[in-house]
Amino acid sequence: MNDRYDAGDAGHGAAPYELVGYDEYGQPMYRQIPAQQAPQQSYDPYAQQGYGYDPYATGGRQQPTQSYDAYDTGQQPPVAPAYDAYGSQAPYDPYGAGTQNAAAPYDPYGQAATSGQQPRVAEQTAYIPQQAGPADRSQAPQDPEEHSASHERDYHTEQFAFVEEPNGDSQDVIDWLKFTENRTERREEARRRARSRIVALLVVLALVAVGGVGYLWYAGKLPGLSSSGSKTGTATAVGAQKRDVIVVHLHNTGKSGTSTALLVDNTTTKQGTTVLLPNSLALSGDDGSATTLARSVDGDGASGTRDQLDTVLGTDIQGTWRLDTPYLQNLVDLVGNIDIDTNADVPDPDAKKKGASPLVHQGKAQTLSGKMAVAYATYRAAGEAPNAQLERFGQVMQGVLRKVSSDATGATTTVQTLAQILDPPLTDKDLGAFLAKLADLAKGGDYRTALLPVQSDGTLSAKTSDSVVKDILGGTAKSPDAGSAVRVSVQNATGVKDDVEKARVVLLNGGFTFREGGTASGTQATSKVLYADAADKANATEVAKTLGLPAGSVAKGTVSSGADVSVVLGSDYKPASS
Repeated sequence: MNDRYDAGDAGHGAAPYELVGYDEYGQPMYRQIPAQQAPQQSYDPYAQQGYGYDPYATGGRQQPTQSYDAYDTGQQPPVAPAYDAYGSQAPYDPYGAGTQNAAAPYDPYGQAATSGQQPRVAEQTAYIPQQAGPADRSQAPQDPEEHSASHERDYHTEQFAFVEEPNGDSQDVIDWLKFTENRTERREEARRRARSRIVALLVVLALVAVGGVGYLWYAGKLPGLSSSGSKTGTATAVGAQKRDVIVVHLHNTGKSGTSTALLVDNTTTKQGTTVLLPNSLALSGDDGSATTLARSVDGDGASGTRDQLDTVLGTDIQGTWRLDTPYLQNLVDLVGNIDIDTNADVPDPDAKKKGASPLVHQGKAQTLSGKMAVAYATYRAAGEAPNAQLERFGQVMQGVLRKVSSDATGATTTVQTLAQILDPPLTDKDLGAFLAKLADLAKGGDYRTALLPVQSDGTLSAKTSDSVVKDILGGTAKSPDAGSAVRVSVQNATGVKDDVEKARVVLLNGGFTFREGGTASGTQATSKVLYADAADKANATEVAKTLGLPAGSVAKGTVSSGADVSVVLGSDYKPASS
C-alpha cells in the first residue's frame, strides 16, 4: 500500500511562505503558498479535510488543503513541513499522531477524527505596509535554535500593532489651552483699558469742575462770595472792572414827563444791568445850585445832565440816548413785538368811551406791540408812587433788548432804520454795537434791572446805594449835600416871575445851595421861612436875613424834599436889586 506521507518529500525544497498574523503570544504565524495543481485532478467527494493544522493560528479559520483520493496512486504534491509556535520545524510523523502540528487522521468517509481538535483553515491575508513581509523560508536556517535566534534578530517595533503612533488629540489640547490663555489675557487687557478710561474720565470731570468753580469765583457768581443782590462779582477789584454805560432819557411827547435809566455792560463779569434813576435824584447844577434829575433833563439838556450824573454816581457815562415815545414805538415794531410780564391793566389812551377794554392786560408773558409798549412804559395809576411807572419802563427796555439782534451789524441796521438824530458823541454804529452786546447778555439770562435807592430828599445814602452805585456802577455816591452849604428851596408866591431868579442869585452869593420850589397857585401877602429840624432854626434865620425878610417870618413847619430850609416869597419880598 502506497503511503503518501513520504518522508523523503520533506527533504525537498520548501515552498514559499507568507505571514498570516500573530498568535496570542505575539509570535508571527506563516502559511505555505499552495503549489499550482494539475488542471485534471480527480475529484474525491469524501475529501473534506486536509492536513497541516496549526493549533496556534489566530486566523480562526481552517487552512485550505488539497483534495485527497485514497485510490489515486499518482504522485502527490509534497507536504509542507509544519512549524511550532517558536518558528521551529516540527518532526514529521507519517501517521499524524503524537503532535498537534500534524494533519488530522484520515477518514475514508471524509469525517474529521474525533480524537483531535477541529483544525482551523488559515486565511490568506493582505499585506500590511507597516509590517515586514514574510521571511524567505528557502533561505532560513534548518537548525531550530539558529533559526529562532535569527528570527528574533529580525524583529522590528513597527511590526506590532501596539506601537504608539502620533495622536492629534494632544495638539487639540495645546490649541485649547492657548485659546483659553489668549481669551483670558484679552479679558484682562479689556478690563485694564476700561479702568484707564474711567480714571481719565474722572480726571477730566475733576478738571472741568475745578475750572468751572474757578471761573464762577473769578466772575463773582459763587453763592456767598458776591455782594448781596449783585452778579457783578467782587473777586476782581472794582477799579479793575471795565464798564460801558449809556444813559437813556424817555420823553413822553403825549404827556409831560421824562424817565431816565442807565444801560450798563460790565465787560469784566459779563453782566448787563438797567439801572433806573428816580426823577427825585438830587443833582448839582452848573452854577452849584441843587436841582433834581427831572429838572436837569428839561433844563440842562443831555450834556449837563450826563456830567451831573457822573459827579453824583462817580461813574463814566459814554453817551446819551434820547428816546422819545414815537421812536420807542417804532423800535418795538422793528424787533417784532416784545413779551413781558405785565403788572397792571393799561387803558387805551385813544379810547373815547369809558369802560372800554384795556389796551394792555395784566398777566404773564404778554405780547406787546409798539403802541402797547409805549402805553405800558408811561403808565402810572392813580395813587401809585412815581417809581411804579419807572419800573414798567425798565421792563419794556429789557424786553426790547431780548429781541434786538446780537450781531452788531444787525443791531446797527435797526438803529439806522429809526432815522433818529442822536446826541453827540453817540453814533449809530456805537449805539448798535452797544445794544448788540446787551442783547446777547439779555438772551443768555445775564441781565437784570435794578432801581437806584434814593432818600426822600433825593440824596443817596452810602449804605442803601452800595448795591447799585458801588457794585453795578463801580462808583461812590457823592450827593450835593456832601458839603456844608445849606440847601434852600424857594417857591414864588409874589406873582412876579423874576423874583425867584433874583432870590437865587442872592442865596448863591450868600453861600447857600439853591433849589427851585416852583410857583405857587396863588399869591401870598407875607413871606415865610420854614425849618423842620430844630438844628436848622439858625440856618433859617440866616436865610431870612440874606433875603431881607423880617425875623418873624421864620417858623417851624413842613420843608420840601431835599432841602434844609423852605422859603415862600410873598408880596412883601423886595429884591435887593430893585
